[in-house]
Amino acid sequence: MEIRSTTDEDLDVFVDTLHAAFGRFPETPGEGGRGVWWSVFEMDRGLLAVTADGRPIGTAGAYTFELTLPGEVIAPTAGVTAVGVLPSHRRRGVLTAMMRRQLTELRDRGEFLSVLLASEALIYRRFGYGPATYTARLTVPRHQASLARPRARGTADTPASGPEAGTVEVLRRAECGAILEEVYDRYRRSQPGALSRPHRWWASGAGQPPIAPAPRYVAVHRDADGVPDGYASYSIGESETLTVDETVAADDRVHTALARFLLEHDLVTKVVFKHVPTGHPLRWQFEDFRAGEVSGDTDWLWVRLLDVPRALTARGWFTDGELVLDVDDPFLGEHGRYLLTVRDGKAECVPTDREPDLSLDVSDLGSVYLGGTTLSTLVRAGHIRAHHPGAAALADTLFRAERPPHCLHWF
Repeated sequence: MEIRSTTDEDLDVFVDTLHAAFGRFPETPGEGGRGVWWSVFEMDRGLLAVTADGRPIGTAGAYTFELTLPGEVIAPTAGVTAVGVLPSHRRRGVLTAMMRRQLTELRDRGEFLSVLLASEALIYRRFGYGPATYTARLTVPRHQASLARPRARGTADTPASGPEAGTVEVLRRAECGAILEEVYDRYRRSQPGALSRPHRWWASGAGQPPIAPAPRYVAVHRDADGVPDGYASYSIGESETLTVDETVAADDRVHTALARFLLEHDLVTKVVFKHVPTGHPLRWQFEDFRAGEVSGDTDWLWVRLLDVPRALTARGWFTDGELVLDVDDPFLGEHGRYLLTVRDGKAECVPTDREPDLSLDVSDLGSVYLGGTTLSTLVRAGHIRAHHPGAAALADTLFRAERPPHCLHWF
């Protein structure tokens, strides 16, 4: 078996092999039998596994993204995608060989972070990835959709429109592509865990709605000066269900205005909000706390650190402190002990011989890196070892983010 890099000439073979691995066919035929999805694929970052006689048996690829880290730090990252092995060649080390080759190439490119969306949760932890952001859907019966008046002293019950809150305008997806791209880009730069959506994705419609030009209505929120600062992409399907693909908002006030608009839509029996962040306040805003039914609570973005010191010094920090982390990377056969020192929002991470405060796998470090999973949770789960009382609590304080990380992008 050989693992080789791909070029543009390999696209048809790559696509055919990947679809065969998943037992599927392209849903939207396009030029040359390929769908629009492949118009943004980066063939110079692809890998193809082939047998000794040249038959393709596996694929792996990566996109060039930016990931927002705690502290509104924008970092380059590889978005791993299109990973598959033909059913006839599974459990023969093909996937392991491709993953090892890919991680080596990512490092050679100078990248220190890699992310993916895991098709199966059992696969990617052994390659050093850990779940780092989470998502759920919230289903609200229309007759229970009333939002409560805020109880905080001095808080105004801001209406969905008006000079203070701005306005909401309904547009068709085809009318507002530039607005969606602009609003999303501003949002993702301040949201930990968010990925960039390169212009070519919007231009070609490569992705799920609202990137894809599928028929959708879009509620666009504008501030008091008329500047778009939020949107919600939605459609109404069977059983009079209004489904919201995603809601992007500059702040909680804008999100509330959009939610109120959608919940007050006529002639629907329920509203389904997809991709609701963990701990989002929307459930608490209903007069009836039980109005919002949470389902599909699951992992979304998985993170892999390729260079521990670079990754830890890249993100922002919000508490001073010091930790010694003993990090094991069994897939790459590496082990390192690092002194992490945080002062005034910046970190220094250097090798050390000091006794560790915490011992952990690199996949667990990926899970806590964005602040969406606490180290104490993984200590209690038996995955991270705390070497003395107080180590986990200090780590929780150090690794927290300014708000929970969340990722909307699908790739």
